[in-house]
Amino acid sequence: MAQLSGTRKRRKKKATRQVGYAVVGLGHFAQDAILPAFEHAQENSRLVALVSGDPEKARELGERHGVPVFGYDRLEECLAMPEVEAVYIAVPNTLHAEYAVRAARAGVHVLCEKPLAITEEQCREMIRACEENDVRLMTAYRLHFEQANLTAVEAVREGKIGDPRLFTSTFTFQINAPNIRLERDKGGGVLWDIGVYCVNAARYLFRAEPVEVFAFCDKSEDPRFAEVEEAASVVMRFPEGKLAAFNVSFGAEAVATYQLVGTQGTLKLDNAYEYKGDIRWELMSEGKTRKGKVTQRDQIAPELLTFSDCILEGQEPEPNGWEGLADVRIISALYESSRTGQPVKLEPFEKPQRPTMEQEERRPAADTPEIINAEAPSQ
Repeated sequence: MAQLSGTRKRRKKKATRQVGYAVVGLGHFAQDAILPAFEHAQENSRLVALVSGDPEKARELGERHGVPVFGYDRLEECLAMPEVEAVYIAVPNTLHAEYAVRAARAGVHVLCEKPLAITEEQCREMIRACEENDVRLMTAYRLHFEQANLTAVEAVREGKIGDPRLFTSTFTFQINAPNIRLERDKGGGVLWDIGVYCVNAARYLFRAEPVEVFAFCDKSEDPRFAEVEEAASVVMRFPEGKLAAFNVSFGAEAVATYQLVGTQGTLKLDNAYEYKGDIRWELMSEGKTRKGKVTQRDQIAPELLTFSDCILEGQEPEPNGWEGLADVRIISALYESSRTGQPVKLEPFEKPQRPTMEQEERRPAADTPEIINAEAPSQ
């Protein structure tokens, strides 16, 4: 298969042992992607406990994986297990900060799904708690380890399209109801759920932070969207004349694509943000067009492998808590812009660490398990 660009650094050495994880929250994504990923992360990671509020999930998934399962009311008991060194938090967005802080105070490392939290202050509280208790905090940006997206980053860095100027993206699907993504008190909303991917992609492709943002949020009379917006249209202004624009929707045909236009070429990824299916790319550079695809792989195992390495070696992960905070402050500003109808200026934000090709980890696609008491967000 033709390559887009770039080389990768393979894992240097075998881990001395496995880090034990408790997965907190057993919704569809946790069952479909996180739990199966431990099979491909056995070099340094193992599943040792589950936390769920559903007795049927607790019984069946505990038996399937051969680990104890705790209710949410017994979280501290779970965290006190000697085997539990890290948690993977996959509960509703509004609970991320609470559960991360509780884990950190118990001396347990935290790998947390995106968005990291739903306010900037919650993110900072999580970062402080982890720093004060000498544990690592990583935001679960799986695309920071995925081949197609990282080779896109590398192609831009190498000047394959000249100076990148315009980023455009569309990420949409028809959401199934009921769903926590449609519940305001659980941190639902299209910007929190899928807008974060577009924001993050623009940032890692431009390797910069936006200075001003504007957003329209809207919805139809569809009863699914009684509490949250159905769709959003966003513009972000970056330094040096770079602009990013994207559209996201819970009520449109499934699309997940972005395009970057530079002074001397273009770069496009299709199925760019999904964890299922192949990712196709197209690079137009120096008057020539190349196309290819990256076949479906396990995108969660690389997160586990990387985070466990950081725990074992005492290193700061990329993406860390500050990476999660960077997106949360932007999305919060987008919601403010939508409410006021005005653009919102952002305070300067230093983010020296960016994803690089060296982070890429390849693992085969995970098996699709039987899902217990959890509905997919879309069909």
